[in-house]
Amino acid sequence: MAKTPLHLLCILILLASNSIQSHSLQDDFLFSGFNEAATNITLNGGAVIEHKGTIRLTNDTERVLGHAFYSNPIQFKNKNNTKVFSFSTSFAFAIIPQYPKLGGHGFAFTISPSNKLSNGYPSQYLGLLNPHDLGNFSNHLFAVEFDTVQDFEFNDINDNHVGINLNNMVSNKSVKACFFTDGSVQDLNLKSGSVIQTWIDYNSSTNHLEVRLSPTSSKPSSPILSYKLDLTPILQETMYIGFSSSTGLLSSSHYILGWSFKINGESKTLSLKHLPSLSSHTNHSKKSLFLGLSVSFLILLVLAVSLAFYIKMRNCDVIEAWELEVGPHRFSYKELKQATKGFKEKNLLGFGGFGKVYKGVLVSPNSKTEIAVKQISHESKQGVQEFISEIETIGKLRHRNLVQLLGWCRKKNDLILVYDYMENGSLDKYIFEKPRRILKWEERFRIIKGVACGLVYLHEEWEQTVIHRDVKAGNVLLDSDMNAKLGDFGLAKLYDHGENPSTTRVVGTMGYLAPELTRTGKPTTSSDVFAFGALLLEVVCGRRPIEGKALPEELVLVDWVWDKWRVGEVMEVVDKKLGGVYDEVEVLLVVKVGLLCSDELPQRRPTMRQVVRYLEGEVKLPEIDGFAGKKEGYSYRREFFERENTWSSAGDDVESAFASSLQLSGGR
Repeated sequence: MAKTPLHLLCILILLASNSIQSHSLQDDFLFSGFNEAATNITLNGGAVIEHKGTIRLTNDTERVLGHAFYSNPIQFKNKNNTKVFSFSTSFAFAIIPQYPKLGGHGFAFTISPSNKLSNGYPSQYLGLLNPHDLGNFSNHLFAVEFDTVQDFEFNDINDNHVGINLNNMVSNKSVKACFFTDGSVQDLNLKSGSVIQTWIDYNSSTNHLEVRLSPTSSKPSSPILSYKLDLTPILQETMYIGFSSSTGLLSSSHYILGWSFKINGESKTLSLKHLPSLSSHTNHSKKSLFLGLSVSFLILLVLAVSLAFYIKMRNCDVIEAWELEVGPHRFSYKELKQATKGFKEKNLLGFGGFGKVYKGVLVSPNSKTEIAVKQISHESKQGVQEFISEIETIGKLRHRNLVQLLGWCRKKNDLILVYDYMENGSLDKYIFEKPRRILKWEERFRIIKGVACGLVYLHEEWEQTVIHRDVKAGNVLLDSDMNAKLGDFGLAKLYDHGENPSTTRVVGTMGYLAPELTRTGKPTTSSDVFAFGALLLEVVCGRRPIEGKALPEELVLVDWVWDKWRVGEVMEVVDKKLGGVYDEVEVLLVVKVGLLCSDELPQRRPTMRQVVRYLEGEVKLPEIDGFAGKKEGYSYRREFFERENTWSSAGDDVESAFASSLQLSGGR
């Protein structure tokens, strides 16, 4: 009888030993490639293990998701200790987009209560979550995303970033993809098709998470992403670890080539040269594809020609390359036709050289949204390139003083842009025409400060420098509270901060063009400042920068204001429609700033940030007695307009106005 307890004790010790061994296997693994028969990986959705030993999460199928999880759950907490264990993982991945430079959509390393994620959506949700469970604490989901599409709904910083996500698709912190080498930062293109290794390390004692990337087998000493967080409330006692990916309208093949993981220690770094060769797999696929195409080439050719003929006969739209690259929502022509009631004249808000703008209402089951629909005229010089520029530029910008682009539409040769509806129209209607009501001075002052803030954002605060190139009263729109929003980005140019602008064709509106543009052809932030100076003066004076019906000495607004300034009669330029009701100190301030911005020499003009500080009274204005160009510059401009006499016939068409005149100033 005494042997029985001892026998049972031996069995228990043996079982405990096996349990510990099994537990350690689950907490520490290394895959230098994946074998479908032997690998302990659970696949869902479009994920498969390729014959060369790679996990392909998604392929070029649209709107599909793929999951690949380690089959056994990982213990992240002890029952008697609620603190999460430290962990470390390393994996090698590659992303091959269907279209070069266009991702769709990305993937994430994730720790989840389930290895199925059956409620995950494709596209921007990366197969992790859906619109109904965003931000829910009950998700218990941790993810590091490798995102190749910029989604504004989730505040993505760009289309090539790494982010840390907790129960949400909005990243708690994100950075552009890059890596450290020899103490310097190198950019890294996630969708280049090259193999990239990632290290994710979480220190439980310091509550610190670090992410590193590298195109080599060497682990960088410095992380690209470092974040302080406690995962204890997020992670449960046991969790599943793996990868989730998805595609949208555009797609990418997302590959995992190797993977290591360890609890309470550092995961093994992968040797990239010992991983499955993605190129050999790609070449094999290409060979197979080539053989298949060779056998059926004639049939496919006949089908392609027939299909092309059929499309042409049906007069259907063909999707061009640029349509795949632009970001904001694409509306159907039917939607916009219904919203504007067939583009009826009674819904017409305005028109110009660009085309017509209609008011519309988008109706959904739960709401009605007022929109402005800009229909580009076939005769407009704003062609496809300007149309694309406006979509790419304003579609990504977010600022309270910029008009929000909601989307676009193309039907055959019809190009359409859709904006937020601005109830009070454009500023020029209140300044130059017989307005519905007179703009009070305090409203004018608030409007110009709003436009100034919008230009600071464009010049300095966005990820690139945006030069508007057409700042004028007609492009300043007013919402229901008379707040200013700068719009019409069809002429905008983008540059990296610090980059030297390139020469381009001279475009803009007569009277707002900086003099140096006709000599250099290079738009700069300073040329925007010049146009803003003209805007300031016209808001004060209630007249256009060039007034064809004015007296000769009043032809050019800035000349006239300067002349009045010089003889101490500047208050005579104030808009008579104000009826003498205005703040003289503020008016004088705006006139001074307008003259500074209108300086003939670009290096003497203030920056837009300085302008804002002047208007807010934070900085004292410099003296303008030595104002450059008070003789040569302005008299030159008056002589220029009088000699060429182009202002009266060209209107806003600056290209034709300057076409015969550029040689006078050395322009090309």
